[in-house]
Amino acid sequence: MALTPFQSKIIADVGISMGDEGKGRLVCELVNELSNGPGRGSQVGVVMKVNGGANSGHTAGGLKLNLLPCAVVAAEVPCLAIGCGVVADPRKFWWEIKPLENKGYKVFDRLVIDERTMVSDLSHRLLDLAWEFYRANILNEPARGSTGRGISPAFCDEVGQWQITYADFLGEKEAFAQKLRQRIDRALRTIYYVCRVDEDAWNRFFETLSTAETRANEPSISEGIFPAEEFQFERFMAPSPEYLDIDAVIDTYWKAGAALKPIIRDVREIVLKNLGEGKYVIGEFGQSYWLDKRHGFSPNVTASHTYVPEFFQSAGVPTQPIHTIGACKAYDTKVGTHDFITQMSDGHPLAEKLKKLEFGTSTGRQRMVGWFDAVEKGDALRYGGFQDLIINKLDALTYSGDWLGGELLICVAYLAPDGTRYQQVLRDSAFRQTLRPVFLQYPGWSEDISKIRSFDDLPTNAKRYVAGMVKGTLDIAYRDGHRPKILPNLRYIGVGPEPAQIIDDVPETAALLSLVE
Repeated sequence: MALTPFQSKIIADVGISMGDEGKGRLVCELVNELSNGPGRGSQVGVVMKVNGGANSGHTAGGLKLNLLPCAVVAAEVPCLAIGCGVVADPRKFWWEIKPLENKGYKVFDRLVIDERTMVSDLSHRLLDLAWEFYRANILNEPARGSTGRGISPAFCDEVGQWQITYADFLGEKEAFAQKLRQRIDRALRTIYYVCRVDEDAWNRFFETLSTAETRANEPSISEGIFPAEEFQFERFMAPSPEYLDIDAVIDTYWKAGAALKPIIRDVREIVLKNLGEGKYVIGEFGQSYWLDKRHGFSPNVTASHTYVPEFFQSAGVPTQPIHTIGACKAYDTKVGTHDFITQMSDGHPLAEKLKKLEFGTSTGRQRMVGWFDAVEKGDALRYGGFQDLIINKLDALTYSGDWLGGELLICVAYLAPDGTRYQQVLRDSAFRQTLRPVFLQYPGWSEDISKIRSFDDLPTNAKRYVAGMVKGTLDIAYRDGHRPKILPNLRYIGVGPEPAQIIDDVPETAALLSLVE
C-alpha cells in the first residue's frame, strides 16, 4: 500500500507521551521516504532541532545524540539546524561534533546555529543541582528528577530578559564576558542565599557533573579525542567555598563559542529559502506533549514548549500548514517522579524484560515501564492534533525470557474512587493521583517480529494489538463522537532499533480498526 502524501512541506516529529518514544528514528525514516525513493533525489532541505537542549536524548542509526539533529546519520540532508527555541552549551556542541566527525560523519559543514539560540553554561548546571538540593533539603519535598543539564535555569534567563545568545559570539569577547560574569554572579547569589547550599553539597555538585560527563564521554576519552580533564568540572572551582574561577569559565566558554562563528547564522532565511525551493523541512522536537511547561504537570515538565506551535517560534517563520507525526511506543515509560497510572509492578515478567531496554539516552537513568495509555495519547491528539502516528518497539512485547505468556493491556479510561469513569487526562494534578486505570486485554504472541517488514506478515494477535492501540487513542481523541472525515493514519510501526526495522504498509485507519471493532 502506498504511503499517504504529506499535507505540507513542513513536517513536525513530535512525541505524544512522556518522552522516549523513538522520535530520533522517525527522522531517519522520513528522510529515507522523502529522499531515497525511486527518482526522487534529495527532497529534505533542513532537519531542525526545535526545542529543549542537551536534556533530550535521541538515538538514530546507533548514535546517541543530545543537541544535534538526528539527520546527522543521513548524509543526503544538506542542513542540520538548531532553532532559536533551543538552549545549548557550546562545549556540548563540540563534545558531539568531534567524535562524530572522527567516525566519518560530516557534521560541522552541515550544521547551522541560529543567532538567537540561547547559550547555556556551567552556572545553569550548578543552579539545576542547587534547586534539586533546595527541594529535597530545605523544602523536604521529593527531588524533581532533573537531568542536571541546566535547561530550566537557562530558560529562566530567557523569561527574565538575561539572555546570552549565539549572536554574542559574533561580537567582542569583552561584551560577552561582561554578560557571563553578571550571570554567574546572579547564579552564585541564588545558590548561596536562596537555595542555601552548604560547602559539602557544593563540592558534590562538581563531582556529580564530572562523573556524569566522564561516563557519557568515555568513548571520546579512550579514543584520544578529548583529554579526561575536559570533563573535570572541579577545575572551575575557586579556593573559597561556594565560588567559581569566573575567568576560567569565561575563557572556556568564549573559546568554545567563538570557534562556532562560521556556522552561527539566521535560520529563518534558511528555512524560508528551502520552502521556497519546494524542499521539505523536518522539525525534530526534543520532548513530548505531556512534558510541555504549560500543558504538563509541574514540576515534572520541561522548560520549553514541546508541541507543534513551537516549530514556528523556533524557526522564526510565519504559521502555515504543517504535517504532524505523533510518536509513541507500544507500551509506556516515564522517568523522574511522574505519576504513572498504568505502571507495571516491578515483579511482572514483562516489566523486568522491558526495564532491561529502558535507560535514558541523556542521563542513563532507569525508566519506569507501564502499559499503553491510550488516554494520554488520545488527549495529545485531541488538543495537539496530528495527521500520522508511529508506534515503536512493538517487537519488545514478544514473549521471550521470563515473559512467556500473558495478556497485553491498553488503558482506555481512568476510574475515580467514587466510581466515575473519565476518558480524558484531568488537569487537577492532586485528583489525578487518585485515579486508577481501566484496561482492555489483548492476547500476545510468541513469534519473532523483528525481521517482519509487512503488516500482513505480523502475527494475528500483533495486528489486533496494534489496532487496539489505535482504536483506544482515537476513541479518546474523538470522545464526543465527531470524527473527522480523514482520520490520522498509523504511518509506521517500529519492530527494532535499526533504521531498516520498520513496517510502512499499515492499512488505512478504517481497515485497521475493523480488526477490533
